[in-house]
Amino acid sequence: MGKIWNNRAAFDRWSTLTEWPMAGISLIFLGVYAYVVIGNLRITDTDWPEVTMNVIWVIFAVHYVVSLVLVPHTKQWFITHLHELAIVVLPFLRPLRLLRLVTLLHVLQRSAGAALRGKITLYVGFTSALLVLIAALAILDAEQNHPEANITSFGDATWWAVVTITTVGYGDHYPVTDLGRWIAVGLMIAGLGLIGSVTATLASWFVEKVRESAENAAEAETRESATEDDRERESAQLRGSGASG
Repeated sequence: MGKIWNNRAAFDRWSTLTEWPMAGISLIFLGVYAYVVIGNLRITDTDWPEVTMNVIWVIFAVHYVVSLVLVPHTKQWFITHLHELAIVVLPFLRPLRLLRLVTLLHVLQRSAGAALRGKITLYVGFTSALLVLIAALAILDAEQNHPEANITSFGDATWWAVVTITTVGYGDHYPVTDLGRWIAVGLMIAGLGLIGSVTATLASWFVEKVRESAENAAEAETRESATEDDRERESAQLRGSGASG
């Protein structure tokens, strides 16, 4: 029991210490990755972006291994952090490294304030924007150099990501590669989840407003009843005083 407690304390310290630095490193990777993808660069064009992304991948790997060693409930943490494992063992799939931006969601959630609905609204809005950006970059990386591709610019990719995450799906732009289709599947599933979150938030707000109205009406009725009882008591006292006189 003492060992588990010590591991928990060490893991908490490690998580707190690395939370913001890892979020910053993830943003650096996002910027470099966006530069490479939108510019459609190759290693022969310039090598510093590839070196930077590889160094960041090593940092991700070290962070994952240390976290896995320190966490008390290893199996549970392993299952809930499969995206980090994918980043480490599949470094050749560059879009997967963008999953490290999930760290930003945890940071945002902790600083979003105390109101649950405010947290959900901010969380959903930030997640939607982040997913659109990540999906646009990932689909452009996967598609733009395919001979039959119809997603060949960042504008096309962003439009595709927006209509896909909202489950509209106009069909004017669509992936033709296997990786692109898997990205589309993941984005559609995420879009359905976000729509469900928004619907649940609106339903919760509506139910709360109805409950508040009912409670206000009940309080008003109680106050009116109490006032009427006070009047009756006053009348009874006046009648008693008159009879005594």
